[in-house]
Amino acid sequence: MALQGVERSALATVRRGLSLTPEFRTGLTGTMALAVVATIGKIIVPIAVQQTIDTGLKSGRPDMAYIVGAVSACAAAVVLTALAGYLMNVRLYKSTEASLATLRVRGFRHVHDLSVLTQNTERRGALVSRVTNDVDQISTFMQWGGLMIIVAVGQLFVATILMVVYSWQLTLLVWACFVPLMIALPRFQRLLSRAYTVVRERTGDMLAAVSESVVGAAVIRAHAAERRTADRIDKAVDANRGAQIKAQTIVGFVFPLTEIVAALAIAGIVLLGVQLGLAGGITAGKLVAFLFLVTLFVSPLQMATEILNEAQNAVAGWRRILGVLDTPADVADPGERGVTLPRGPIAVAFDDVHFSYPGGAPVLSEVSLEIPPRSRIAVVGETGSGKTTFAKLLTRLMDPASGRVTVDGHDLRDVRFSSLRERIVMVPQDGFLFDGSLADNIRYGRPSAADEEITLALTELGLADWLEGLPAGLATPVGQRGESLSAGERQLVALARAYLADPDLLLLDEATSAVDPATEVRLARALEGVTRGRTAISIAHRLSTAENADEVLVFDAGRLVQRGPHRELVAQDGVYAGLHASWVSAART
Repeated sequence: MALQGVERSALATVRRGLSLTPEFRTGLTGTMALAVVATIGKIIVPIAVQQTIDTGLKSGRPDMAYIVGAVSACAAAVVLTALAGYLMNVRLYKSTEASLATLRVRGFRHVHDLSVLTQNTERRGALVSRVTNDVDQISTFMQWGGLMIIVAVGQLFVATILMVVYSWQLTLLVWACFVPLMIALPRFQRLLSRAYTVVRERTGDMLAAVSESVVGAAVIRAHAAERRTADRIDKAVDANRGAQIKAQTIVGFVFPLTEIVAALAIAGIVLLGVQLGLAGGITAGKLVAFLFLVTLFVSPLQMATEILNEAQNAVAGWRRILGVLDTPADVADPGERGVTLPRGPIAVAFDDVHFSYPGGAPVLSEVSLEIPPRSRIAVVGETGSGKTTFAKLLTRLMDPASGRVTVDGHDLRDVRFSSLRERIVMVPQDGFLFDGSLADNIRYGRPSAADEEITLALTELGLADWLEGLPAGLATPVGQRGESLSAGERQLVALARAYLADPDLLLLDEATSAVDPATEVRLARALEGVTRGRTAISIAHRLSTAENADEVLVFDAGRLVQRGPHRELVAQDGVYAGLHASWVSAART
């Protein structure tokens, strides 16, 4: 299932985004009140200029007492306006950061709620971009562009009222000049909306290409693919640059229009104002003050293109993050309505399970089986036979297209995630580790575990001598993705993590595939004790795993074609006998 890309209007997108961040509305009334004070304060200077010219200089001799009083009142009002603007900024920043923190958290949590299948439809770098860079773009707009919209609208309204008081004729002239520009702006808004949607997509593609090249640096060097990788990144960067230039070209076209209209308006005001003044329709002070007011009127419109720029970038980012949040979690946690499983050995059943990836052939077909508690099961088959899909369905990383997977008689879709993850633990093939110490990574299976318990777990797994050989013991840093350890050591840590979690069903997805033979023998002895008394399922590519299992499940082309003990299956003419012969042959060479 791909991430949703519902196309909404800019206003609908903003409304939907704000509905998900109620923190932004907290204290909004007070912030708006401060915005009103800050906006009204901007007209104090034009009024003071008008009063000074028309009253302070009326008799031909300056009335210094009146002028000083007017200037002092003006200064006090400016200070008050600045204070209101400061408080407005602080409140807006706090509410914005709180609301966007909520949006980020919801985005990241929802990504984890999506199935592995859904996550795999989007490249990791692009997915991370949706809940990092795109939210940052929203933050930039809400803290700057959103603020400017509030102030600009208020500034236009207040300036217009005072201009009408001074001269309705000049006010009509100003509006006549700017109305055509205001009508044209929505057209540019739609063009910018499309342009910045492309910008955000190209930014995600670029981040994905860069992150993959960094993570896969060793593979790139091993195959001398530096040139090809550089070309791929260059193409992603060029595509992003082209999208950015196209969007900025639209912005660059609109800004000069505002400058031209503003110049025409001011020229018209001077000409018409002089004529009105000669006819006694306006005083000199009012005409000068009107020119100040036109500046207040024009400055929001001049900034409109930049605000529009940030707004469309933010709307594009909002659409992308909403695309994540609006994607239904097809593997959903039933939550409080779900079943909590009691502790104890688990019985597993697959009831006529079918599964296929979107647009692909069936991966599993007509799989029906029962696994009794305390069984040690090996799952074998050629690559692509459906073994790993079987494991993902059992751990509910994905749901079957039809049929049921049950544990202790309960459909997995009815079991609470908290209970399921506690009862069933999977050790994946890659043994992923997080950047931290060895203890931190092993403790990931049980956060409350003390260092003594971790040391005991490693000892029980037969890994005490390995631990002693590490430079800092449990405090040894494993590096990003565990790169300070070998592949085999990473799998040892993953096994210790699963053991410490003390699950009732342990699922090993080729978990010993990268362990050397000596370590494999040591782990085999340890796993004998680990799996005793609990259900254990191993997806195996190694002969020893199948031979030591109570029962072997043989998959071929998505179907369960054989099952039974190793001794019986190897004597039959079937898929397992062929696999066994291949193992034996490979072991001899």
